[in-house]
Amino acid sequence: MAQIIFFILIGLMVFQAIILLWDVWTHRGDLGPGNWLVSGIIGFIADFADTIGIGSFALTTMMLNATKQNKDDRKLPGILNVGHALPVLTEAVIFVTVIKVDTITLVTLIVAAIVGSWFGSKFVTRLSEKAIQKWIGWALLITAVLMLLRQTQVIALLGEGNTAMGLSGIKLIVGIIGNFFFGALMTVGVGLYAPCMAMVYMLGMTPLAAFPIMMCSCAGLQPVASINFIREKAYSRKIALAITIGGIPGVIIASQFLMNLDISLVTYLVIIIIFYTGIQYILKARKTIAE
Repeated sequence: MAQIIFFILIGLMVFQAIILLWDVWTHRGDLGPGNWLVSGIIGFIADFADTIGIGSFALTTMMLNATKQNKDDRKLPGILNVGHALPVLTEAVIFVTVIKVDTITLVTLIVAAIVGSWFGSKFVTRLSEKAIQKWIGWALLITAVLMLLRQTQVIALLGEGNTAMGLSGIKLIVGIIGNFFFGALMTVGVGLYAPCMAMVYMLGMTPLAAFPIMMCSCAGLQPVASINFIREKAYSRKIALAITIGGIPGVIIASQFLMNLDISLVTYLVIIIIFYTGIQYILKARKTIAE
């Protein structure tokens, strides 16, 4: 089954590349604003960060605004989804190959996230974005504190070691339900990476196991969205292609960096990412209230 996932990802990569390059070639006289080098560097930095679990969308948005690359905010969602689709697929291919997560766990959690995203697009978007951001933010902060206390041997609430590469029984059911909701919450701007990392750790799996799970989950979602943006011409071709070109080597280099880290350092990196993301969600919720 893991090999099937690998070939599906490769197929999605080829399909995504053909669609993007065909659109760029067809409209080569109207590639839109942006600088190839600047946008490429943005892609490299953002997808390096994405590969180690920080995420790419917020960082890309910040850098595009700072460098004044994008002239039309209405095209920003398209730039993000189209530009990062191939790098995210590259992440998924690398991590599903080098990190051998239990097949049943991997497949069921990926499917749960994809189904959850469909459900979210229909129903979750009706919920209060402020409330979701606030509670997810506090949940991540609490989880980060518990993980830190466990890692420093202050408490042993989270079990011994965290070396499992798969889930079974009630833990698998909890994982499926959790990833279903994380997939649904993506439709209101709650990224899947940090909550998935927290859940995987709390269920006793090694933090590294989160990477193929969360990246394959997003790899199953993002190309579909990007195809719609390309079809509707709702993105900037030059910026998106430059981000893609810069992002893929960023992914490859970051994956080597991550895989060469000691697992203890990876755990601390995950704790920092979860803590940072929790603070960001709480700040977003407060900003929404102020507005």
